[in-house]
Amino acid sequence: MKQYYVYILASQKNGTLYVGVTSDLVKRVYEHKQNLADGFSKKYSVYDLVYYEQHNEVDEAILREKQIKKWNRKWKIRLIEEKNLGWSDLYDEIIQ
Repeated sequence: MKQYYVYILASQKNGTLYVGVTSDLVKRVYEHKQNLADGFSKKYSVYDLVYYEQHNEVDEAILREKQIKKWNRKWKIRLIEEKNLGWSDLYDEIIQ
């Protein structure tokens, strides 16, 4: 069964945020970190994976991404800090 991920990258704690969706979280975050993905994350140096959630259906993941993107900043920060209070980069966690 294919898995889909909604993720949030940050430039630093309480810094610039980027919300995305992917079917290959390790590959996608690697692309951001290596500046292989042109656009917002490259322009604003947003590389740290601070939040992610897994979904079984692509439509569900896309809807969730759109929902989070519409949220105000305070809600996004609360979502991150519910699972990652210190804003640690979770990339090492997902590659193991």
